[in-house]
Amino acid sequence: MRIEVVAVGTELLLGQIADTNSAWLGEQMALGGVDSHFHQAVGDNLERIVLALRTALARSDGVVVCGGLGPTHDDITRDAIAAVMNVALVRDPAIVERIGQMFSTRGRAMPESNGRQADVPVGATPITQMLGTAPGLICPVGHKVIYALPGVPYEMYEMFSRAVLPDLRRRMAEQGDTAVIESRVVRTWGMSESGLAELLAPRIEALDAAGGNPTIAFLASGIEGIKVRITAKAADTEAAEALLGAEEEQVRAIVGEATFGVDDDTMESVVADLLKARRLTLGLAESLTGGLVASRLVAVPGASDWFRGSIVSYASDVKYALLGVPAGPVVSAEAARAMADGARRVLGADVGLALTGVAGPDSAEDQPPGTVFVGLARPGAETESLEAHLPGDRDRVRQYANISALDLLRRRLIHDGSG
Repeated sequence: MRIEVVAVGTELLLGQIADTNSAWLGEQMALGGVDSHFHQAVGDNLERIVLALRTALARSDGVVVCGGLGPTHDDITRDAIAAVMNVALVRDPAIVERIGQMFSTRGRAMPESNGRQADVPVGATPITQMLGTAPGLICPVGHKVIYALPGVPYEMYEMFSRAVLPDLRRRMAEQGDTAVIESRVVRTWGMSESGLAELLAPRIEALDAAGGNPTIAFLASGIEGIKVRITAKAADTEAAEALLGAEEEQVRAIVGEATFGVDDDTMESVVADLLKARRLTLGLAESLTGGLVASRLVAVPGASDWFRGSIVSYASDVKYALLGVPAGPVVSAEAARAMADGARRVLGADVGLALTGVAGPDSAEDQPPGTVFVGLARPGAETESLEAHLPGDRDRVRQYANISALDLLRRRLIHDGSG
């Protein structure tokens, strides 16, 4: 069953508020096995809302429309639905009474304008409001359906879960459609979205040729890397999970070490697991990141088991005196390696990880903004450094440096553990 989401509100088009409702509805419908191929946003204009609803009904089995059910003059979703159904609006006395009671419990009289919220298209079924004054609607349009929900998020969440999703499931069962849709996100770092897409293109083509189940899509997530979303539809959750597991193996085999986790994994949580598995402790020396790496690491539960601490050696003389960095340029591979050795020594850690560089906006030591050196010292290996040239403003350079350093550590720990 295909359901389209139509979000109503001129404020959405003006960018005054973000349309989080459509995202939430899309997620909930996917979890319920409901296909949603289109989402629309439309302003508070009767003709355009009618057009949006008719367009949605022409290509989907139903519509969830959220917003425009309030008491003011620009709340015209009810009017638009009535126009699409080609019926009149009739005021429901029971709804008027309920709204009036909600006002009276707050010691206030109901404004006359709130009576508009009791207008129901002939043939529609009201959804009783539990949290606000706006009731929802279930509106049959031939063999299709329009669900109208309030735009206030917490009201919409409650009403969708209580009334709309059960009705959708009933309709799907009547049609023999009891499938579920499950997704898994494979998380990567170190590749561009276009490079990843090229790498996976043959696999995507093979899936399409076999019927397009599961599917693969990409989501660029800035400082969190590129996400590869695998989505599968099956008769039940167990079958969907089997499809996801098999496809995840395919993606991992193609992408290789750029894959660092799935779903809610973060780079720091993955590094933490590797350190614990290898019974290693970690010490940091941070310059341009100013403690940012340490902050992310200590957000991982149980960090005290493997994290020794961080030396924020922002000033050059601190690098020289505390970490044993040789006199000279501090934005260099040599300085990064010395910092890593120093962190390991001073903090008594098995592994030392260090970052130095230029966050910007100005150059330093003849190095342009975005220049970063990562140092890594670990047992049984020569201390090494990685040079990176990272894009973005000051904050992005620092964030990218953070995950790049942790990714270097992750890759080395994997190699060390597989040897």
